[in-house]
Amino acid sequence: MKKVLSIVLAAVMLCTAALAFTSCGGDTAKKIASVDDLKGAVIGVQTGTTGDIYASDYEEEGSKIERFSKGADAVLALSQGKVDCVIIDNEPAKAFVEENQGLKILDEPFEKEDYAICVSKDNADLTKKINKALKELKDDGTVQKIIDNYIGSDAKKEHYKANAKADTSKGELHMATNAAFPPYEYTESDAVVGIDADIAQAICEKLGYKLVIDDMEFDSIITAVQSGKADFGMAGMTVTEERLKSIDFTDSYTTATQVIIVKK
Repeated sequence: MKKVLSIVLAAVMLCTAALAFTSCGGDTAKKIASVDDLKGAVIGVQTGTTGDIYASDYEEEGSKIERFSKGADAVLALSQGKVDCVIIDNEPAKAFVEENQGLKILDEPFEKEDYAICVSKDNADLTKKINKALKELKDDGTVQKIIDNYIGSDAKKEHYKANAKADTSKGELHMATNAAFPPYEYTESDAVVGIDADIAQAICEKLGYKLVIDDMEFDSIITAVQSGKADFGMAGMTVTEERLKSIDFTDSYTTATQVIIVKK
């Protein structure tokens, strides 16, 4: 019994000595005040996202990347002290910070990016058609109205009103997305809604198709489009050189910023 007690006491002493660094619960302790502090940090990201891609560059500098299937899981890990920060897109970051007390977004932006729709390299005709519809919707102000409806002080989050009389005689277009990325895509009353869903609906109306949205893990979207399980992917997806090796992208429909979430 004395031997067991000695082991327990030794473990307690060891834990106490390491408290400043690990809090005995696996918590990290690196203070992130700017991009320069990412070196050697434990960074949380959503698997396959642009944040994941950019954060990977820091692995060579001693940083550890913790990957999660959902951005919300990465933010939860930050709240629990399991990661030092989370790199994610600005608008979802705002929503996550609003829902989680004790977190903040650093003022210094991490990286700017362009969002576009991914389409199979074998379906150049669809890419061309989407680009044409997208240009018309940008020129007549529809795209900007949809974005403004979700982002900004006057955001009402009233979803795009689909035209009940729209021609859908050409069949269905399946959109692959990850509905855990507000305000671009999220679920509401079991339906996928958001900026991307609204823009996709407007595009499909222009092209004569019925929009069908397939929710899946983010890192499954490109594969689904490549294999033909989905016609296009739209999920706050950034155009990168790496992704262009396996998939095509339409013209950009908006720009965004990667930011860093940290504890206050």
